[in-house]
Parts: sequence; C-alpha cells; structure tokens
Amino acid sequence: MPRFAANLSMLYPQHDFLDRFAAAAADGFDAVEYLFPYEYTPGELKRRLDDNGLVQALFNAPPGDWAAGERGIATLPGREQAFRDGFERALEYAAVLGNSRVHVMAGLLPSEAERARHHDVYLENLAFATVQAAKVGITVLLEPINTRDMPGFFLNRQDQAHAICREVGAHNLKVQFDCYHCQIVEGDLASKLRRDFGGIGHIQIAGVPDRHEPDVGEVNYPFLFRLMDELGYDGWVGCEYRPRGDTSAGLQWLRDWKAR
Repeated sequence: MPRFAANLSMLYPQHDFLDRFAAAAADGFDAVEYLFPYEYTPGELKRRLDDNGLVQALFNAPPGDWAAGERGIATLPGREQAFRDGFERALEYAAVLGNSRVHVMAGLLPSEAERARHHDVYLENLAFATVQAAKVGITVLLEPINTRDMPGFFLNRQDQAHAICREVGAHNLKVQFDCYHCQIVEGDLASKLRRDFGGIGHIQIAGVPDRHEPDVGEVNYPFLFRLMDELGYDGWVGCEYRPRGDTSAGLQWLRDWKAR
C-alpha cells in the first residue's frame, strides 16, 4: 500500500501551521510535506516532527519573491546567485529536518522567445544544486505544473522534465510526478507512470478538476495506487489538495483504502 504524507500547506487550514503537525498525526499520517519552511526555524519544525512521530518527506527550495509573483527562480537569468543562496538554505533545513527530497521550482517564462535562454540558466543552476545536494544525500526534484493554475510556468510536461534530467545527467535529479498537474496537461497517467517510473522521485495526488480529495473527480486513484504498488514505488505520496470541508472528515478515502 502506498505511504501517504499530509501536505500541511493545504490540509488542516483551520489550524495555525505549527498545529497542523499534530492534526496530521491524529489522523494517522506518518509523514508531512509542505511548500516552504522558511517562516520558522529548523528547530521549531523539527520539534513538531519529533513530538508527533512524523517524517519530513519534502519541501521546496526558496521560490524567490512569492508575494511579487515569482514562482521559482531556477530558470531566471540574473537570479543565479539568489538561486544558489536559496538552495544552500534549503540544504541547511534538510540537514535538521531529515528529508532527502527538495523540490526546485523552475519559474515563469515571460515569452517563448526567451525559452532557450531560460533553459540554459536552468541547466547551470541544476548542475550546481545536484552537486551540492549529492554531498549530503539529497535528491533534487523538478515538477511540471499545469498552465491553468500557474500560467507561464516554464515546465509543464513529464517528457520535458525527464529530458532536462537527462541533459543535466545527475543521478540525484528526478521528477516530481503530480497526478493533478499531469492529468490537466496530458492525461494518460498510468502510461506515464509506467514509462517514466525510473526517473520519478516523488508522487503527489489531488482530485481533478477541482483539486479536492482524490475520491472525487475524473481520476481513478484506487487503480493508480495499485499500479504504484505493482511498480514497486516505496516513496511517499503527498496529499496536496484543498479539502472540500473539514480535512479529517474528508479523509474517509484514506481510511477506506487502509481498511482494504
């Protein structure tokens, strides 16, 4: 059976962030992930993990100026030093929190005419990140994101992400397979999981089209969970969705799956 991690950036919105760790543990989660840890000290977050018997599965490297609209800076010309400084900070957090996965957001592409230039910056930054991450046993993740939720995002397709991994050529660079984003952009999830399995470093789920619980919408998640088992996936599956109502009540899908 897949192992599920609660995404605390989305689940339990009725609680303050630091209280979401206990809420996730009370609902039977063994691990958590979230977007960004940087409003809190690594020590604060580590205490919440330890107090609740939780594993840190994943978080993102700093994305640049989120409030100003930046959605990652890994591809942005002129922001190379900011990216490198931010990635080093992410590694400092990972050293305390114990996660072996850090997601690096690519960033927005202002126009297709700029793609080649952004691509070159991306390769340079990823080469730097993977070398630094390899020193401490960290895997760097890339995530294709759909253009409906994030218009202009540089990376949208699974094949595009895997091609970039091959260009960089680092053993610790893999793709974050978000079923929600992939279904919106491409569909054919099972075939892509099978085709790309060797290069997938993390999986996330949400219902499509509304990003609610995975038991509603057009994706047959029980089928995909069985496929993950067949493929031998032993990583965490991040529950990165927006609850329709109370998070705990909405987790009936997970209780039902565990009862099988």
